[in-house]
Amino acid sequence: MSSTRPNSVRPIAAAGDRRTLSGNALGVASMFAWACGFPAADVLLDTWPTLALITARFALAVSMLMLLWLVVDGPRAVASARWGRGTLIGGLTFGLGTYLLLLAQSLTDAVTVAIIATGTPIAATLIEMWSGGRRLNTGFVLGIIASVAGGIVATGGTGVDTLGMGILAALGSCFLFALGSHFTVRDFSDLSPVGRTTITLAGGLVFNATVFLIAYALGAEVLPRAVVDAHQITMLAIYALAAGALSQVMWIGSVGRLGVAVASFHINVAPFYVMLLMLALGDGWNWTKALGAGIVILGVVIAQRSERQTSINGKNTPPDQTPKPSTRSSPISTMR
Repeated sequence: MSSTRPNSVRPIAAAGDRRTLSGNALGVASMFAWACGFPAADVLLDTWPTLALITARFALAVSMLMLLWLVVDGPRAVASARWGRGTLIGGLTFGLGTYLLLLAQSLTDAVTVAIIATGTPIAATLIEMWSGGRRLNTGFVLGIIASVAGGIVATGGTGVDTLGMGILAALGSCFLFALGSHFTVRDFSDLSPVGRTTITLAGGLVFNATVFLIAYALGAEVLPRAVVDAHQITMLAIYALAAGALSQVMWIGSVGRLGVAVASFHINVAPFYVMLLMLALGDGWNWTKALGAGIVILGVVIAQRSERQTSINGKNTPPDQTPKPSTRSSPISTMR
C-alpha cells in the first residue's frame, strides 16, 4: 500500500500545478489586456463624459461577447442560461462597482483610487472566508501584505489623507468587483468562461445604461462633446474589447482556477503593465513601478506556495471552479 501512495498522489498534485499555472497565466494576460485600456481611456476622456464612455464600453463588450458565446457554446446554452440572476449579480456588482469607481475618481483623484484599489486582495480574501472557501495561514497573510504593499509602491502612493465619500466609494467598488467575480464563478459553474462573463457583464450594461438614460432625461451633459471619428472608434475598440471583454473573460477564467483571493493579487501588478505600455509609446522606465511589481509577484509566490503546502496536508484545498463538461445542474444545486 505504501508503495502505491506516491503514485496516486502525483497525478493529483500535477493537475493542481497545471491549474495553478494556467490560472496565473490567465491572471497576467488579463491584467495586461486591462492595462491596455488606460492609454486609450486617456484619449477618449478628452471628449467623452465618463458615464457615456463606460456605457459605450459595456455595450460594445457585451455585443462582442454575445456573438462569441453563440459561436462557442451554441444558441441553446445562451437561451437556457439564468439571465435573471446573471443580470442581477452583474448589475449590483460590476455595474454599480464601475459607477462607484468613477464617482470615487471624480471626488478624489486617480492616485488615491489606485491606492485604495490595492486593497482588493483583502476584500477578496474576506469574501472567500465568508463563503467557507478560505482558511488563513501565515504564508497567505504574508502574501497579502506583500501584494498590498507592492501595489502601493507601484502606484507611487504615500497614503490617504481623509476618509470621505470618495474613499468610501472606492472601497465599495473594490469589494463589489471581488464579490461579483466570486459569484460569477460560483453560481454559473455550468457555463464556459465566455458565458459567465457575458451574462454578468450584461447586468453591468443594464445598470449603467439605465443611469445614462436617467441622466440624459434630466438634462445632464452625457453625450460626447465632439464628432466620433475613426481614431476615437479605434481607441474605443481597444478600451471595450481588449481591456473590457477579453480581459474579463481571462479574469473570470483565472478566478475559476485560483479563487478570487489569489487571482486578485495580479491586479496590483497592473501599474507596471501600464508603465511598459507607456514605455513602448515613448515614456521612460519607472523603477518604482518595477519594484512594486516585484513585491507583488513575491506576494503571489509566497501565498501560492503556502496554499499548495496546506492543500497537500489536506487543510485548505480550494474548490476547482473551472467549467465542467458534465450535464447542466439545476439552479438550486448551484447555490450555496
